[in-house]
Amino acid sequence: MDFLSFTQKDNIAYVTLENPKEFNALSLKLMEELTGLLEEIENKREAKVIIIEGAEKAFCAGHSLKEVETKTEEEVMELFRTCETLMKKIRDIPQIVISKVEGVAVAAGSQLVAISDLAVASEKARFGVPGINSGLFCSTPAVFVSRNIGRKKAAELLFTGNLMSAEEALDNGLINKVVPSAELDEATDNLAKDITKQSLNILEIGKKQFYKQINMEDFEALDYSTEVIVKNSKHPDTVEGIRSFFEKRKPVWDDISKTD
Repeated sequence: MDFLSFTQKDNIAYVTLENPKEFNALSLKLMEELTGLLEEIENKREAKVIIIEGAEKAFCAGHSLKEVETKTEEEVMELFRTCETLMKKIRDIPQIVISKVEGVAVAAGSQLVAISDLAVASEKARFGVPGINSGLFCSTPAVFVSRNIGRKKAAELLFTGNLMSAEEALDNGLINKVVPSAELDEATDNLAKDITKQSLNILEIGKKQFYKQINMEDFEALDYSTEVIVKNSKHPDTVEGIRSFFEKRKPVWDDISKTD
């Protein structure tokens, strides 16, 4: 891969964006590589958590403005459709995706943080959707940013182009935790390890249920979720989990074999 590096330790996959000349901008090639890698991790089912991090000075500076400037309108459509495919892949895979943020995460970089299931940032991190400063309103980043934080704060970021601190991002719900830079690796790994104790099969059920119900009307969500939990109750990993609870032992999950 030209724009990514990848390692795996136990049940955690570590994916690093490697486009330092453009501050880890989401170039077309990088997005294609990332989508392909996520699909590979999804299909192998050897990892339960994926940690996405940046290299060098930035987590991710958003889309490549050089590509936006030089491509035709049809090619720019391909660029943003590729990003849409990437975002959908992050949402659809069974693994829990954590963004580990050092430096800036702006425009589509903030979108990447917002679409991730969880996010941990260093106290030096900065977030924003400053496309308006260059005359390109952050329409696509606005979708998931505005679904993470309050409407007024989202509007402020989008219309001013200003950045917010890691503490502001925490207070407004964009990230889960802020730690000193020296503690970022450990804090992110600890969060990931809290998840890897769980069954990948049940994480998959839960992730799908969580995002599907979240925008439903209350009792529509409850009706749908009732169907999910009843079916979940007879899953082999659930049977094992309940049995292990009564037997006072750790459950043994069948993570590799996917059961619908």
